[in-house]
Amino acid sequence: MTSSANPLLIHLGFQKTLERSHPPIRISIFSASFSPPKFCSTLKISGSEIQRGGCKLRRDLVRIAAMDDDSEAFSSFDEFDDNGVIYGGSILSPSEGEESDTEILIIPSTDVDLPSRSDLFDRSDAVTVAAHRFATLRKRRKRRRIQPGVFINMGLIAFSAMLLLFVDWCSWKIVRLPFPSFYLTRPFSISAILASCAGFLYVPLLDRLKIHQVIRIEGPLMHASKKGTPTMGGLFFVPIGLAVARAIAGFSSVEVYGAAAATIAFAAIGLLDDTLSSFKNHNYGLPGKFKFCLQAAVGTWFSFWLESADVLSPYSMKMLVPFPAPLGLVYFGKFYLFFSAFCFVAMGNGVNLTDGLDGLAGGTAALAFIGMSIAVLPICSDLAVFGASMAGACVGFLLHNGYKASIFMGDTGSLALGGALAAMASCTGMFFPLLIASGVFILEVLSVIMQVSFFKATRRLYGAGRRLFRMAPLHHHLELSGLKEPHIVTSAYVVSSVLAILAGYVGLISA
Repeated sequence: MTSSANPLLIHLGFQKTLERSHPPIRISIFSASFSPPKFCSTLKISGSEIQRGGCKLRRDLVRIAAMDDDSEAFSSFDEFDDNGVIYGGSILSPSEGEESDTEILIIPSTDVDLPSRSDLFDRSDAVTVAAHRFATLRKRRKRRRIQPGVFINMGLIAFSAMLLLFVDWCSWKIVRLPFPSFYLTRPFSISAILASCAGFLYVPLLDRLKIHQVIRIEGPLMHASKKGTPTMGGLFFVPIGLAVARAIAGFSSVEVYGAAAATIAFAAIGLLDDTLSSFKNHNYGLPGKFKFCLQAAVGTWFSFWLESADVLSPYSMKMLVPFPAPLGLVYFGKFYLFFSAFCFVAMGNGVNLTDGLDGLAGGTAALAFIGMSIAVLPICSDLAVFGASMAGACVGFLLHNGYKASIFMGDTGSLALGGALAAMASCTGMFFPLLIASGVFILEVLSVIMQVSFFKATRRLYGAGRRLFRMAPLHHHLELSGLKEPHIVTSAYVVSSVLAILAGYVGLISA
């Protein structure tokens, strides 16, 4: 605004949204002082004071009189109260639940000509123009910045593809069997592409049906922004992984048939839980004990089916668990059935507890499937295809579930993934490689067990329960400790990658 002897009226409209006809000028008010008349003291307005006061500017008109440097005349505001609040013009009123910003958007109601480059340093508003251009430049850069979740997902996809390509390349040296080209990479790639494409159709459908995630009150406060995100993502990527595995491995494979049936049974339990959560408008769903009993029932059924089914085994007998030397093959007998049922319950709850951050459960599950696919390759190659296909489906889902997620897998997906991993281990006896590949899931479960046990023990001793972690599971404790969500997920991916390679190596030397 240039100096002039005559008053100039300017309309200041304080809005939150941008108008296309007049782009806003974003300025930061540090200190604006006026030369007051004798009856009024100096008036100073600062953005920080407005923010601390919790005030907002109403969309009224303010009359400001422009004056010369030598002029002593002051066209004052209409009226002041004792606290310096302006009346009759732009009114500073207490905030009604809205956030107050230190920056004010000035939307001119008429055309405003910005100074040219030649007059930029001769005018009094040069700093304002420079600040406006700098703020616009920063805003444009911020819009074009790629989300951290994209880089995380690309790294996971690159690592998974290279690891599977390496196994396919040297599979003859490892297994001594003539596998077709890209034996594990092919189902992985097909499932990833189909799941990613299906997500673009499935996510808007759930959004229209208003099947949204209900955020628990007990969770971290920063997760309140995730309210309204669609859930039940397991309904579109789990069937794709199963269908691709059945198509490539063959519909006559008994092992793939059993693993697919167990996966569907666990997905049905999760679907029932998610449905009850949506209808009741809270995130509790099935009671914990009832859910536990259903998982144990499915695990027990699978154990008895495994005992009677004609499952291929290179050892000509069942109920064997291979370990690295010097242990070798260990015969578990009837204890094998109990251990298999326990594995189903543990893995289902482990993946379910890990599903608390964007991309955490899906990425770690994909790496666990890859590790198990390598481990079971010498014993049952069809299950190796099953694991690679499920890993690809998880990767395709991550393109929609990465930070920031547009959909959650829900219990439908997390329980199904846990059941699929347990089925692969039960059909081959590879419980030890599963224990290694699922290291992140085990840490999550142990953190919950330790938190609950420590709380109950201290309540009996001191009368008031104390907590070992700030919040359980472990990823919530790390989040409340100050770590950002993408950093936690990236760290979990790195750990899971190392564990997947180790699990595959242990499985190969054990078989």
